[in-house]
Amino acid sequence: MSNMKNTDSRHKRSEIRQRWASAGRLVVKVGSNTLTGGGGKLDQDYIQTLAGFICSLRRRGCDVLLVTSGAIRVGQELMRMEDRPVTIPAKQAAAAVGQSELMHIYAQAFGKYDQTVAQILLTRGDMADRRRYLNTRNALTSLFAAGVLPIANENDTVAVEEIRFGDNDTLAALLAGLCQADLLLNLSDVDGMYTADPRRDPQARRIEVVEKLTPEIEKAAAGAGSKAGTGGMTTKLAAARICMNSGIAMVIAAGRDLDKLASLPEEDVFPGTVFLPRRSTLTGRKRWLAFSRHPKGRLEINDGAVKALAVGGGSLLPVGITSVNGEFVAGDLVGIIDSQGREVARGLSNYSSGEARIIAGRHCNEIEPLLGHDSYDEIVHRDNMVITGG
Repeated sequence: MSNMKNTDSRHKRSEIRQRWASAGRLVVKVGSNTLTGGGGKLDQDYIQTLAGFICSLRRRGCDVLLVTSGAIRVGQELMRMEDRPVTIPAKQAAAAVGQSELMHIYAQAFGKYDQTVAQILLTRGDMADRRRYLNTRNALTSLFAAGVLPIANENDTVAVEEIRFGDNDTLAALLAGLCQADLLLNLSDVDGMYTADPRRDPQARRIEVVEKLTPEIEKAAAGAGSKAGTGGMTTKLAAARICMNSGIAMVIAAGRDLDKLASLPEEDVFPGTVFLPRRSTLTGRKRWLAFSRHPKGRLEINDGAVKALAVGGGSLLPVGITSVNGEFVAGDLVGIIDSQGREVARGLSNYSSGEARIIAGRHCNEIEPLLGHDSYDEIVHRDNMVITGG
C-alpha cells in the first residue's frame, strides 16, 4: 500500500510540474496582504520582484494576465485614512485616488523590463452581460497578440454591492476561464491550503493536491481573510471551483517566495497547493452561465433529485424540491443545493420563487391545477443547468 501511495504521489507531482512547465497562458492573482507584506503600505520593492518574476514567464513564451488588488489600500494611504474604508462611497473614493497611482507603480516596475502594460477595470456587470463578456475576451486576445501585459482589478470606483465581485479571487477565476488560461496562480500570504489554519494549529499540514472539493476540503478552507484584504481561503476555494469546472488548474502559493516557483522543475515537492481540473469541463457558454452572475435564490433538493442531476443527467423537476429560498423571477440564476447545504448545480429557473414554492414536491401533472398554467415540466431544464458539485 505504501509503494502504491508513493507511486501515486510521484505521478501527481510529475503532472503538476508538467502543467506548470507547459502552460502557455497564465493568470497571476496577487492580493493586498501579499502586496503589503502584512504591513500598512504597498511594498514597491516586492512589486519590482513580482514584475521580474512575471517577465521571466513572458520570456518563456507565456501570455500572462495579472489580477491585482491594492487600489483602495493605496488610496487609503494617499488620503491619510487610518482604517480601511467600510462604506461603498468611501471605498469608491479611495479606489479613485489609488487606482491611477497603483498603475503608475506597476508601469514603472514593468518598464524596467521593457514590458508594456494595460489597465483593465471590471465589475460583475461586465461578466454578467454576455455581449460585454465577449467584448472583454476580444480585448484581452488583442492585448496578448500585441505582447502587452493586461493588469486587471475590480472597478471599485463605480461598483455597488449588487455588481461587486467582492474579492479578486473570483475575478481572477472568471478571467482565467474567459481568456482560456491553462493555469491560475493565486499568490497568497500562506504557501498553500492546510488541513487547518497553520497560524493557529501547529499540527496543520499543507495539502499538496486537491482533485475534488469534498466537505472535508471545504471545512479546512473555512476562516476569515486578512486585515489588509477582503479574501480568505474560502474565497480561494470558490475560485478553485470555477477553475476546476472550467478545465483550468489553480495553484495557491506563497507570494513572497517566488524563487521556489521559478525553480519548480528542479523541486521534488511542489511549493503550494494545486487544484486539478475536472476531467469533464464546461463549455464557454455554460461557464458563463454558472459563474458570471450571483444566484438570486436557492432550491434545496432531495437525495433522489441529487442523483438524477449529478449521475443521470436529468432536469430538475418540482417533485425533487424540498424548499425554496430567496426571491427570484423566471429566468433568474438559482443555486441548487442538497440537504446538507452543499451546492450541486446552478441554472436558470423556469418559474418565479413564488410559483416554485407552490409546486415544490409536486408531480408535473399537478402544475397546471396549482398555477393555472404549465409552461414547463421542469423547474430548471438540463440545457440551462450546470453541475458544479465535486
